[in-house]
Amino acid sequence: MQKKFISNLALLVLLNLLVKPLAIFGIDAAVQNEVGDKAYGIYFSLLGFSVLFNILLDFGINNFTTKNIAQSPNVTTKYLGKILTFRFVLFFFYAIVSYSIALVLGWNSYELYLLSFLILNQFIITLIAYVRSYFGGLLMFKTDAFIGVLDRIFLIIFCGIILYFPVTNTPFKIEWFIWIQTICYVLALIVAFALLFAKVGVPKLKYRPVFSYAIIRKSFPYALLILLMMVYTRVDSVMIERIHPNGQMEAGYYAQGFRLLNAFFMFAMLFSNLLFPLFSRMFAKQLNVLPLLSTAAKLLVGTAILISIISYFNSEYILGLIYKSNIVYSNPSFQLLMFSFIGMCSTVIFGTLLTAKGELRFLNIVSAIGIGVNVIINLYLIPLYGATGAAMATLITQSTVSLIQFVYCMKTLRIDFSFVVFGQFVLFTGAISILCYFVRAESIPVFLTISLISFLSMLLFKLIDLKSVSKIMKSNPEEEF
Repeated sequence: MQKKFISNLALLVLLNLLVKPLAIFGIDAAVQNEVGDKAYGIYFSLLGFSVLFNILLDFGINNFTTKNIAQSPNVTTKYLGKILTFRFVLFFFYAIVSYSIALVLGWNSYELYLLSFLILNQFIITLIAYVRSYFGGLLMFKTDAFIGVLDRIFLIIFCGIILYFPVTNTPFKIEWFIWIQTICYVLALIVAFALLFAKVGVPKLKYRPVFSYAIIRKSFPYALLILLMMVYTRVDSVMIERIHPNGQMEAGYYAQGFRLLNAFFMFAMLFSNLLFPLFSRMFAKQLNVLPLLSTAAKLLVGTAILISIISYFNSEYILGLIYKSNIVYSNPSFQLLMFSFIGMCSTVIFGTLLTAKGELRFLNIVSAIGIGVNVIINLYLIPLYGATGAAMATLITQSTVSLIQFVYCMKTLRIDFSFVVFGQFVLFTGAISILCYFVRAESIPVFLTISLISFLSMLLFKLIDLKSVSKIMKSNPEEEF
């Protein structure tokens, strides 16, 4: 099982390293530099708002599908056509809710126009994710990885041409970026459907109200969990733009730091995409999940600590590599956001484990606590500190949620606390902190050297155990699936 995890993780990381950093920093950041922080701040706030209610498009169907297909592959095509039809009904409901709340929040006609395309984009993204849930449930990780980066490949090509080889003298507009995204998502969806239908056949579209109600009832715990998690991770951008006196600019500052956090979190989510179907099948077959859990936790949380510390001590240098202006304003929020990455990665590991185990009631309670903590702190800090206050709220919320989940996993799975592993993390954190405190990045070679030494420290403190990895990769265990 660990061999399957490590080999497919390597492929996912490679594909994403080749594509997503270029899309995020070469395209998305370039768009913000071109249109300015205020215009991008409007887009960033509207994007965060459109994501808030994304669960109304999905209702937990994707997680539900992945888990059930992973445990019972023979049900692959049984409900495909009915669920696809049901998704159009969900889209109608999602659009009505989104527009209604947007009107209450007081966005103007131009902002509602932009929001319309973002709402459409969310629908297409959800359809792509649904197709990927089938590939993930069938453990077709290579196909899933390809579909996962395809829209970014199209974005790099189309948007890159307009940004770097302009065919018009008109300055780049934020709406162009949104339109291009729509085109890229549509193309990726067409390819995804073609690959799925080639695998399982073309379904017949049918709408069955009784079936739809049954799906909602079964998927509701997943839907509630995703909704609650989405609120406490995405509400910040909306609250900044709405309640701070200089909201649009502050949202732009926050977006500069959040972009890098989101880029790293995309890679962290690769673990979730792999671990969820693996954990689900292991629980179904009553296999021991602890070896896989230990391997994944050491690797991901250790990497998160490394990235957070390097980012904190070299924040202005890192931001200066990407942005043209306002670095001094976005720097404090960036530093805080990067420390929240540790809690987010812990949640990826232990939250995914608990989801696969079916501990949804507990996860929903914890997520509700996260929302309360996040909103209350934001209401107090954003009017005073803007983007920095929102980042502080994110750090506190993510740390609180991840700690609760970790303790619950230790108790539920009866995992003994390891002082050896704890000592490894403490020594590793101390070593990296000392290195970054005395050696600051002033050039690319120095920055790469710091990063390389930090990575080698993971090997030194055995957060990455090469002997164990080599043993896993050379092993030829009896096929468990």
